[in-house]
Amino acid sequence: MWSTLDIAGHPVDLFEPGSRPRFALVCLHDADGRTLRDDSAATFLLKHHGFACVCPRGGQSWWSSRACATLDAIKSAESWVVDDVLPAILARWSLAANAIALTGIGMGGQGALRLGFKHPERFPTVAVLDAALDHYELYGEDTPLDEMYNSREQCRQDTAILHIHPVRQPRHIWFAADPASRWFRGSDRLHEKLFALGVAHTFAEKNGDWDKLFLFMKDALETESRRLL
Repeated sequence: MWSTLDIAGHPVDLFEPGSRPRFALVCLHDADGRTLRDDSAATFLLKHHGFACVCPRGGQSWWSSRACATLDAIKSAESWVVDDVLPAILARWSLAANAIALTGIGMGGQGALRLGFKHPERFPTVAVLDAALDHYELYGEDTPLDEMYNSREQCRQDTAILHIHPVRQPRHIWFAADPASRWFRGSDRLHEKLFALGVAHTFAEKNGDWDKLFLFMKDALETESRRLL
C-alpha cells in the first residue's frame, strides 16, 4: 500500500488504503529521515483507521520557512508542504480542507506544530510525538541550521512557540513527550503557554504512543467532518 510520488520535484512516501479515504495525514519525519513507511506499527494503524498518508521527504530542513540545501536551494520545506504537498493530496482524494491532520516526530513534530500555529486554517488538527521544539540548541553543532540562520537567537525566534497567535490556533492540538527526552522541556513550556492563553490542547507526559495519537486524530477529524465550513 506504500508507493513513491513526486510532488513539485521532490519525493513523498504515499500510503493509500484499500478504499477511498475520508481522511488523510501529512506526517513530517525526524532528522533521521525515516518515514512511516519504515514503521510497521504506524502502517498497521493507518490501515486499521482507513487513513491515507503522505510523508514528504524533507532532508534536514527542520520543516522551516528557510531554504535548506538538503531539500531545495530555493524553495523552503514550509512552502513545499503548504503550497504543493497539501493541495496535491486534497485533489488526489477529493478531500475537504479540514479532512487533513498534520503529524510528526522529533524534527517533524516541531515542524508540524510550527506549521499548525502559522497556518491553523489549513491544519486544524495537529498531533505530534517528542517534538524538538528547542532545536535552536543545535545551532553551532554543524547542522544545516548553521546555514539556514544567522545566529542561535534568530533560529530561536523562528520556533513553534513563538508563532502562536493569541486568538488563532489549530482547533485540535495533541502532543506527547518523554520526560527523559532532551526535548521534554520545550513541550512542557508549550503546554504552559497554551494553558495561559486558554487554548484547548492535550499534553501527555509519557513515551511516544502512536495508538493514542491516531485515536486523537481520528476523533478530531470526525469532529471536523461535522463542522459547517
